[in-house]
Amino acid sequence: MSALLRWVSLLGLLLCPQLSLAHKQSDSYLTLTTTADSNLQGQWDIALRDLDFVVGLDANADDRITWGEVKAQRTAIQAYAFQRLHLESVDGGTRGDCPISARQLLIDEHVDGAYAVLRFSAACPALPQQLIVSYSLLSSVDPNHRGLLDLRTGNFNQAAVLSGVKPTVTLDTSAQNSQQQLRSFIAEGIWHIWQGYDHILFLFTLLLPAVVVYRAGHWEARTSLRESVQDILKVVTAFTLAHSVTLSLAALGLVHVPSRLVESAIALTVLLGALNILFPVVRERRWLVALVFGLVHGLGFASVLADLGLRSRSLLQALIGFNVGVEIGQLAIVAVLMPVIYLIRESVLYRRLLLPAGAATVSCLAIYWIGVRALSL
Repeated sequence: MSALLRWVSLLGLLLCPQLSLAHKQSDSYLTLTTTADSNLQGQWDIALRDLDFVVGLDANADDRITWGEVKAQRTAIQAYAFQRLHLESVDGGTRGDCPISARQLLIDEHVDGAYAVLRFSAACPALPQQLIVSYSLLSSVDPNHRGLLDLRTGNFNQAAVLSGVKPTVTLDTSAQNSQQQLRSFIAEGIWHIWQGYDHILFLFTLLLPAVVVYRAGHWEARTSLRESVQDILKVVTAFTLAHSVTLSLAALGLVHVPSRLVESAIALTVLLGALNILFPVVRERRWLVALVFGLVHGLGFASVLADLGLRSRSLLQALIGFNVGVEIGQLAIVAVLMPVIYLIRESVLYRRLLLPAGAATVSCLAIYWIGVRALSL
């Protein structure tokens, strides 16, 4: 490795502590079921790690949350959660609150760890024709938090995504609004890829070398725009096909891999992609790397939908919408990144500094992620 590369690698290592603070997006899962007597039955699954942050569950500070510690904070958990969920029924032109009554507190395992399960009922003044759900869980501490809502009415259900940007949703209990659900999950897919730093960095490790070629021990600028565009299209297409397959299989429950293994494997793909820039092994067919490693990333995307428990039609709509959103978000990143790096590809700054320094920084961040995720820290 040249002296310059050693210096930029050191620069990348120095930058890693700041980048390693990236926060893993949190989700909660809210299921509401209408009944004939105008009541609602609900279940709200909230990650213990999130509740520990806002309520404080780990009483003895041993980094383990026990059932006893959760039970001891039952009142605080329910008070915190239900103050941040508001339900209203609409019957004709009349709106009325649906007061929430806590019923039971349990613990369940999701793909990404342990969750508190809050079961409750809500008494509406009449059988709602429309249900208005207002949601503000974790809004003051985590703007990236999302609530995944599943409303079950008779033989159909509807899904929606609640967030700080869209904290309120109105759902028709007498007819399924497929367009609303589709739009909601397209937006969630876009947001998920934009907040998925590991997915973005993996794409970067494959796209950054698309405008250069490795010859005689160093990177040289491509002379053909057509070759660069073809390389980019192959990488993006392969990654899309691969993660679409595993996203669909996992969301449909046909494939199940433990979250710790999936997240660790995703971090490993980021590391290998970055190392391939520093020490090029796969030089011309990076689309094969995107195809193989994209299968792993699809399992990571599926974690958003796996625990929602949607039934066939709603799951299909959510799956299509989420996948389309991921692709839109991905193409937006490519559209912004590629013109810039193509214009600067011939500069020494890009080939001798930005490319290796970026790879070194991503490598160290990926190593950090592997350690944290493999040990569930």
